[in-house]
Amino acid sequence: MSSSSSLRKSSCLSRRFSRSIKSSAKTASFTAVPTTATQPESSSQPSAEEGGDSWSTMLPELLGEIMERVEASEDRWPQRQNVVACACVCKKWREATREIVRASSPSSGKITFPSCLKQPGPRDSPNQCIIKRNKKNSTFYLYLALSPSFTDKGKFLLAARRYRHGAHIEYIISLDADDLSQGSNAYVGKLSSDFLGTNFMIYDSQPPHSGAKPSSSRASRRFASKQISPQVPAGNFEVGQVSYKFNLLKSRGPRRMVCSLKCPVPEERADNKHSDDSKIKMSESVSSGHTILRNKAPRWHEHLQCWCLNFHGRVTVASVKNFQLVATVDQSQPGGKGDEETVLLQFGKVGDDTFTMDYRSPLSAFLAFAICLTSFGTKLACE
Repeated sequence: MSSSSSLRKSSCLSRRFSRSIKSSAKTASFTAVPTTATQPESSSQPSAEEGGDSWSTMLPELLGEIMERVEASEDRWPQRQNVVACACVCKKWREATREIVRASSPSSGKITFPSCLKQPGPRDSPNQCIIKRNKKNSTFYLYLALSPSFTDKGKFLLAARRYRHGAHIEYIISLDADDLSQGSNAYVGKLSSDFLGTNFMIYDSQPPHSGAKPSSSRASRRFASKQISPQVPAGNFEVGQVSYKFNLLKSRGPRRMVCSLKCPVPEERADNKHSDDSKIKMSESVSSGHTILRNKAPRWHEHLQCWCLNFHGRVTVASVKNFQLVATVDQSQPGGKGDEETVLLQFGKVGDDTFTMDYRSPLSAFLAFAICLTSFGTKLACE
């Protein structure tokens, strides 16, 4: 009985306490209304504007110095998130950040905004990426690796889904992992194959250069792609072709592939290629943005009885999908020699549904991802 009476007393006290709080809140609200109403509107607006525009009123010199230091000190993710955070402060900061990022070296290969996915990668060291495959829904996800581990996904970049249209196969590439359709605002391009799966065409949603005309195919209608370039209407513009050579004699060896691409040319290189020939001596194919790549020939290992390529630890599972692409010999260079040792793109298997993709200039993340997608699927005439 004593315990029940104590509980009743405590409940009564809690009710009185809550009622007192509610009554005090009501009186506070009633007393606060007249005070705010008596204040003139002109006195309350400047204080709000001062608080909202305190960041935008920063001196341009100081703002530019801050942006330059952040841009120069952080070259890879996740540190690059601070650059994006600076651009999200206000409109003035966004414009300043955009100018600083554009003014940075075009060959840096830094991935900050979605437009960087169609810019050339770095020259000195490749961008290391991971591709995750989902067999259930035929979807592929591209991530920028943040650590040497193959299990960490990293920063999401692009996604693609395989569709079958009759005898043809298409890969729709999107910025949104959950919205993979050509009519989406996240649509950035596609990959289309012939009925044998040996010839692929790469289409960009944006024109690769001024005056480019969209493809005349049925699927070349324009879309509302706003992420890459809002002022340019989206369509399907041919930017590359990937061909796998037939192996009719069924000779031993890996797949042989040739890529003809319209790679993006940085503005700095395009402006300086005629001004200083002593610094950069470019061939006509490179200066015009056309690049031809072929797979690097592997060597036969007698002891292991298999074809081998040096992937420098980035590939751990033997697969017919593994490849390395190098530039073809350029006859316009002195002596007719080209750089066939520098691997511009390498792709290989590290798990059941995990693959690595490492690319460098002149390839972009979009082109490299599209080329790697061609390696998926069975090619009976090429193996």
